[in-house]
Amino acid sequence: MTLDENQGFDNTLQEESIEGAIEAILMVTDAPISLVALATALEIPVNQVRDAVLKLREDYEGKDGSGARGFELREVAGGWRIYVRANYDWAVKMFMTNENPTKLSQAALETLAVIAYKQPIARGQIASIRGVNVDSVVRTLTSRGLVTELYTDSESGAIHYGTTSLLLEQLGINSLDQLPAISPYLPDVISDFNEQ
Repeated sequence: MTLDENQGFDNTLQEESIEGAIEAILMVTDAPISLVALATALEIPVNQVRDAVLKLREDYEGKDGSGARGFELREVAGGWRIYVRANYDWAVKMFMTNENPTKLSQAALETLAVIAYKQPIARGQIASIRGVNVDSVVRTLTSRGLVTELYTDSESGAIHYGTTSLLLEQLGINSLDQLPAISPYLPDVISDFNEQ
């Protein structure tokens, strides 16, 4: 970047400039970005970035009395990302009614749930739980970046799968610990599903 392209850049960024720079980066990223990545990009200390991110979040929440914005800043999958505020999901859904995004099938959702709750898990174990062949479904989930191969068992040769940070991002959570307990929704016969 030349000096002309970077006009106005100053290594001693003012507080407002830091917030504006972070906001601009968050607007163009399609994945959560860590405080360290922001600090590295802007060449400023992580604590300044953290303070600016928290101030932006408060601003979006309307803590200054201006009212909450239609979007919010959330920490998910180890980074920060701007999301639509839940109160305005209806508006986005109305806007997107003419769009036809590719959705996961019921089989894919069920397989993804098994992997999320039981990982690391082999394809044979998934098939045993679901009662059907899951080869093509696992390939679909892998191609979409929602699950990944974690390791291959040296004795059996079975590939064990787990979820990716993209799934956390899509669910809007920071870790799998935030998944709801599934036992209350299962019949008593398989109520030990959550037990490893």
